[in-house]
Amino acid sequence: MEIMTPFKFFRVVFSLSLQSPVDGKPMLLTPEESIQIQNRIGADIIMALDDVVKTTTKGPRIEEAMYRTLRWIDRDLCVKGLVERNLPGYAIGGLAGGEDKDSFWRVVAQCTASLPEDKPRYVMGVGYPLDIVVCSALGADMYDCVYPTRTARFGTALVPEGVLKLKHKAMADDIRPVDPTCECMVCKNYTRAYIHCLVTKDAMGSQLLSYHNLYYMLKLSRDLHSSIVRGQFPQFVCQFLQKMFPEGDVPEWVCNAMEVAGIDISSCCAPFPMSHDEHQTIYESKWVA
Repeated sequence: MEIMTPFKFFRVVFSLSLQSPVDGKPMLLTPEESIQIQNRIGADIIMALDDVVKTTTKGPRIEEAMYRTLRWIDRDLCVKGLVERNLPGYAIGGLAGGEDKDSFWRVVAQCTASLPEDKPRYVMGVGYPLDIVVCSALGADMYDCVYPTRTARFGTALVPEGVLKLKHKAMADDIRPVDPTCECMVCKNYTRAYIHCLVTKDAMGSQLLSYHNLYYMLKLSRDLHSSIVRGQFPQFVCQFLQKMFPEGDVPEWVCNAMEVAGIDISSCCAPFPMSHDEHQTIYESKWVA
C-alpha cells in the first residue's frame, strides 16, 4: 500500500519504511514503536497507524485498509497488555480536506452515532469555530487545527461575528480593539489601526493576532464546555449563531446538522440561508466600505 509521510512514499505491509530527512538513512516505524514514541514525548492524543485511502476509493481496497488498520491497532494494544479493542478514544479523520460542508457534517454524525458515548470522539484537523460548534452538537469532543495561528499570519482575527481582516485599508484609522468584547492582552492594549500597521510590515502583528486567536478559541472551548455541564448547550448554540449570523442567514448545512442533533435553532435561522463564505464576505465588506 502507499502511505504519505513527511518524507517520501513507500510500499509497506506491516510497518512504515521512512527515509530520514536528516541523513537519508532508512528508518522503520512499527505500530508498537509509534505508540511508544508518542508516549515518550507526552502526546495528549495518541494515534495508531492507519492505512489511509482516498475518499473516492471503492471496492475491496477499502476492506483491505480497514482490516490492516485493525491488525495494527491489535499490535499497538498488545504492547499495553490489552486483549480487547476497548480503546480509550476514537479519531474521526479524513475530513477538513476541502469536501463540501453537507458531506462533512453527515460523516461526523454517522461516525459519532456509531461510537461509544463514554469515550472521547476526536475529529482530526477541524478548527473553524462554526465547525467545532456543529461537531460538538453532533457528539464530538476533541479537535486540533493550525487555523487560529495560520490565519493570524495572514492578518486575520477571529471575532464573534466571524473574521476580521486587519490588512484592509479601512483598519488604518480604526482605533477600536480587535474585539471590544474580548479581554485578552491584545484587545486591552492595541488598536486595530496599530495592528494593521504591523501586519503589513512586521512579524509582531502576526504574533499578536495569534495570541488573540488562541485566546478566542480557548474561551470558545470553555464556554462550550460549561454550557454542556450546565445543561444549556442549545442556548449556547443559538447565541453563537445569532452573533455570527445576525441577519439570520445561517447556512443550510448548519440548520440540517442541528436538526439531526435535536437542537432547535429556528429562532436564529432565516427561511433562505446563504453559505458561510457568503456571510464572511458580507461581514468583511463592512470594513472595506
